[in-house]
Amino acid sequence: MDTQAFKRSLHHSERYNRRGFGRANEVASNLEKAYQSSLIGSIRDNGYVLQHGRLQVKLAEAFGFCWGVERAVAMAYETRRHYPSERIWITNEIIHNPSVNEHLREMDVLFIHAEGGVKDFSCVSDGDVVILPAFGATVQEMELLHERGCHIIDTTCPWVSKVWHTVEKHKKQEFTSIIHGKVKHEETLATSSFAGTYLVVLDLDEAQLVADYILGQGDRAAFMKRFAKACSANFDPDQDLQRLGVANQTTMLKSETEEIGRLFERTMLRKYGPIELNKHFLSFNTICDATEERQQAMFSLVDEPLDLLVVIGGFNSSNTTHLQEIAISRGIRSFHIDTPERIGDNNSIQHKPLGEDLFIESNFLPAGSVSVGITSGASTPDRVVEHVIQKLIHLTSD
Repeated sequence: MDTQAFKRSLHHSERYNRRGFGRANEVASNLEKAYQSSLIGSIRDNGYVLQHGRLQVKLAEAFGFCWGVERAVAMAYETRRHYPSERIWITNEIIHNPSVNEHLREMDVLFIHAEGGVKDFSCVSDGDVVILPAFGATVQEMELLHERGCHIIDTTCPWVSKVWHTVEKHKKQEFTSIIHGKVKHEETLATSSFAGTYLVVLDLDEAQLVADYILGQGDRAAFMKRFAKACSANFDPDQDLQRLGVANQTTMLKSETEEIGRLFERTMLRKYGPIELNKHFLSFNTICDATEERQQAMFSLVDEPLDLLVVIGGFNSSNTTHLQEIAISRGIRSFHIDTPERIGDNNSIQHKPLGEDLFIESNFLPAGSVSVGITSGASTPDRVVEHVIQKLIHLTSD
């Protein structure tokens, strides 16, 4: 499929919209009421620190809603205002935050059901309105909705679209796209749908396995078993790892993406030499600015003297998970929660340790003076962070 030609055709359709409806002022008050916080504003003005009795809260200097998320949520609200009576669907969660998605459900926005990772579009009819989420949709989903006669509202973050352009450049030049991402994440699924030949690597360890294979140090059968569900159809590691381009899911850990890029550059340099390197390796910067800012702010926060750290965001939010990884790497006692309700009035917290199931910890706030660091993922509204802080204030007001 010529994905670039399809996108050009789609973008010229009268049933496609990626710019909104000019109703920003009409929905501004609803967005402010649902997501903004005067308390968070005052903490920012006070050097990102709140002192309340024995509790000290230190906020990361960059956290919460990014521009791409704000844009997607605002477009969803505008869409309901513009189509007051039509059926409106979202192909997935608009963003990875339960409270935001619940607000949309309350506005009678419907969500495409998925079973085992497979979405069921049979319920979508000609003339329905379908919102594509901030992390995008696959080109096959767009084609299906376009052919079905739907009105498509595309809220895909421009940083995600930038990655799509990158893998299309790889495809045009017959390079295999090495995508640093989570193979089942919606953004990576969308990105791979725009690629030609591709291979998804989760982390530096998997990237090293690929590099070793390129240098003749791997077993083909073991390699294909490991990456069977993370590569394009008919992937041949002996042929398809000769010319590589690197891209990434925009919410991955910046430092790891950069290291993966350097690893493959060194690998191809070692195999083909400096004169031939440019024929075998391409690299473009596809790291999201907002993701980078929040990760850098987290690195600064974990340098502060903290008793514990609370990371707020959807459990399926990749960028939030990587913030949690930073806390863990520094040995700080930390808790990943998705909603304020995870904190109980009995000083318990139901949180999700990295890579594990939900766990309830009792007496998570120590007695005496306590310093709590707080950050949140790019899909978390300030209002949610405010409610978490209010819970902490309540628990320490003894």
